[in-house]
Amino acid sequence: MKDLFSQQSEAYAKYRPTYPQELYDFILQQVPTKEKAWDCATGNGQVAVKLAEYFEQVNATDISERQLSQATPAQKVHYEISRAEETPFPNDYFDLITVAQAFHWFDFEAFHQEAKRVLKPEGVIAVWGYELLEISPDIDPLILEFYENVVGPYWAPERHHIKEKYSRISFPYREIQSPDFEMVKDWTLEDLAGYFSSWSSVQGYKEANEGEDPVPELIKQISPLWDVDTRQEVIFPVFLRIGINNL
Repeated sequence: MKDLFSQQSEAYAKYRPTYPQELYDFILQQVPTKEKAWDCATGNGQVAVKLAEYFEQVNATDISERQLSQATPAQKVHYEISRAEETPFPNDYFDLITVAQAFHWFDFEAFHQEAKRVLKPEGVIAVWGYELLEISPDIDPLILEFYENVVGPYWAPERHHIKEKYSRISFPYREIQSPDFEMVKDWTLEDLAGYFSSWSSVQGYKEANEGEDPVPELIKQISPLWDVDTRQEVIFPVFLRIGINNL
């Protein structure tokens, strides 16, 4: 698994959107026993903290020490550094495994082998991600141009899995059909700029262009279409793949 987020871990923790309750409700409906959960590639810990509301114990792992340093503490959550593909957990240990916006970075075959090992028989695995944000017919084309052409060359190749909603990644579980979801945020223009700054492709652009930050130019283009004194609705489409470990 690649670590592309340590450098901007503070911005990642501050500006990354949070997932809707409806997503958690759907996942939890599939999990009859709520003893232990593993949030893999936890990042800032937002999913782990949410799972702690329902599970007796949550293990949350990430390969980035800096990411974990930004994670939210919670009584039932134990954070530790670990690769997704090789963990210290016992066999048949977890009722639920979650992977949020990180599955595309994994060595899929090795991860599935590990997930099946640590997941209980009939345990549930849920992996999800979110697509490019949507704001308005005037603003969306500017963001798409920035995403594809300005910082597009600096996205890691694995990014294409997001566009495909993980549909071409092997998923050797008894899959459950799921609806699509949305994250809806109420953001200022400053929030929007902060979110763009957390993109790994923006960091790649800066490294390749002597530190030049491409985000201010994008915000300058968006600014006339956004009342700087107001908040605006921002929508992130969310997709989910969920399955049962049938060994």
